Order: sequence, then C-alpha cells, then structure tokens
Amino acid sequence: MSNESSDVPARFTPPTVDPWRGLRGVMAGTLILEAIVVLLAFPIVVRVGGGLTIASGIYLGVLTAAMILGSGLQGRSWALPYDLALQVITIAGWIFHWSIGAVGVVFMIVWLYIAYIKRDVRLRMERGLLNGQERIAD
Repeated sequence: MSNESSDVPARFTPPTVDPWRGLRGVMAGTLILEAIVVLLAFPIVVRVGGGLTIASGIYLGVLTAAMILGSGLQGRSWALPYDLALQVITIAGWIFHWSIGAVGVVFMIVWLYIAYIKRDVRLRMERGLLNGQERIAD
C-alpha cells in the first residue's frame, strides 16, 4: 500500500531551464512590437482618419509609452493583467480610427494565446512534466 495521499500534491524539483525567463522575453518583445505598430498608426490617423487631434495624439502617445514601459515590467506578478488591460485600451482606440481598434483585436488574440501558454507551463510544472524535474521524496 502506498504512503501517498491523493489530498497532498506531489512536489517536484525546479526545471533545469527557467521557463518563465523565456516567457518574459516573449511578453516584452510582443509589447515592443505592438508599440511599433501603434506608432505606425499615427500616419494612418493623420491621413486616412479625421486628422490628428489633441485627444488622438495624446491617446496614441500615452498608449505607446505605456507599452514601452510595460515591456520592462514583465517579471512582475501583475504583468499579464497589465498587458491584457493595454489590449482593451487599444481596442477602445476604435473611437479615433478603426485601424487602431483592429490592431487591438489582433494583439488581444496574441495575448490570450500567451496567457494560455503561461497557464499550460504552470500546470506542467506543477505536474513535474518539464525537462529536468524530479519528484521530491517526502
């Protein structure tokens, strides 16, 4: 008969390679890429939209700055909710021009996939399925 109880979760050694380090890099890179795409929306709003107003200029500038600054905060526990909130704010840019909202929708899909990957890695780590993980004897 086994000593293990189904109520007590198994413990495992950490993986040999830190999976969170790579994920933080992907998240930071995605935010920088999105900031570049939002910056590229400036000429679209100027030429195709109703022109650059004070409101749309401040919106795009602050949003870009928040993305660039946020790329350096990806090691924080609240980084993913921050990133998802930025997507909602980007989608709200539909007010100024539909292309900004479309950028938000595309990147929201990317961020939801990143959230899925983060959840999957966490679950695999808890189950001891990552490279180099071994069960810790109780």
